[in-house]
Amino acid sequence: MDTIASLFSFITWPVSWVIVQFHKLYGAIFGPDTGWAWGLSIVSLVVLIRIALIPLFVKQIKATRNMQALQPKMKAIQERYKSDKQRQSEEMMKLYKETGTNPLSSCLPILAQSPFFFALYHVLSNIASGKKIGALNQELVDSAREAHIFGAPIASKFMDSPEAVAALGASLTDVRIVTAIMIVLMSASQFFTQRQLMMKNVDLTVKTPYMQQQKMLMYIFPVIFAVMGINFPVGVLVYWLTTNVWTMGQQMYVINQNPTPGSKAQDSYLQRLLKSVTHHGEVRSRRHKAVVKAIVAKGSDRNENERRFIGALAKAGFAAQADGTVVKSDTAVAEAEGTASKRQQPKRQTKAQRQAAAQQAKGDETVAETAEESAGETAEDTGAKTSLEKKPATPAKGGGAQGRSRANSGSRQRKGQQRPKHPSSKK
Repeated sequence: MDTIASLFSFITWPVSWVIVQFHKLYGAIFGPDTGWAWGLSIVSLVVLIRIALIPLFVKQIKATRNMQALQPKMKAIQERYKSDKQRQSEEMMKLYKETGTNPLSSCLPILAQSPFFFALYHVLSNIASGKKIGALNQELVDSAREAHIFGAPIASKFMDSPEAVAALGASLTDVRIVTAIMIVLMSASQFFTQRQLMMKNVDLTVKTPYMQQQKMLMYIFPVIFAVMGINFPVGVLVYWLTTNVWTMGQQMYVINQNPTPGSKAQDSYLQRLLKSVTHHGEVRSRRHKAVVKAIVAKGSDRNENERRFIGALAKAGFAAQADGTVVKSDTAVAEAEGTASKRQQPKRQTKAQRQAAAQQAKGDETVAETAEESAGETAEDTGAKTSLEKKPATPAKGGGAQGRSRANSGSRQRKGQQRPKHPSSKK
């Protein structure tokens, strides 16, 4: 570790100078030889470095967004070359090259902090040895050696011998308890930071090498820091625990305010935005208008979260506009509830129900035919009885032919169904 730290000796002087400046500030408040003065100086160094790395963090976020935008293409490559892993990897690398996307972009903040980390380690190692380094003169080195954080000197390590710890004015038990707690907190914060990214801010519907890389880092980094932490001075543990907490808070803010499309975080974000719009009747902030505008511009390419958001807006009586605003719209409500006003389709009958209905219809048809036949027979019988009660027709004057035609006409009339005459009628 000392050999690696010596490689970054070029940045040792700037790091030590920053610590000295913060020590002057906190020393005037808490005392120059206290652990609070030196510990807060290290914490302030971390905050200053992380603020300087914000542009790099923004670049990391953009790279992550590019990776998310490539998810459909990655999935297509996986489906096409699922039996040829080598060709699949080649096509993935080709896609990364064409789009200028780096799958290792999530490691950029850690890589950028490495020089400062090893420089701080080099400074604390010299403090433990009682040697001046960079902007720290001998007086400041002696002051730092006497500083204790919860009973552990800032230059002590978990693996130090009892003699080395006694030389710093502390007990081995205190040092190991403090360092063990800080190692556990450092590893746990690293794990939960990565887990937060995986569970809330990643579209889990697509499995890609990027997803596998993030899942692997979630378990590997905490183990690495736990193993290496036993050789870190207390001051370095303070540094790394502070940067992990900063990363967790920074990532939580990004997840809540700028979530990845298709993730659980986006669903929660759109639910909060929906409540705000329905409560106030408008999109209030410029950032929210940009979100609504982007969703409207996607059209049919919206993901499931965005489609639910637009549908919920319509049910609430609002229509999203292309400029990111919303307007009251009765049409949107009608379209959202259109399915309720449509005619309901009859339920599909089973085969047994269809056969029973057919038999019933056939039976009803047979009964109807029987009724018609009986009604016809009754009418014929009635007509016959009525005709027997009539007097025989007398041939008309003027010839037999005319009489026969009248008789034939009467016979034709009697053959049809006639309305029965009353017996008292005489004709």
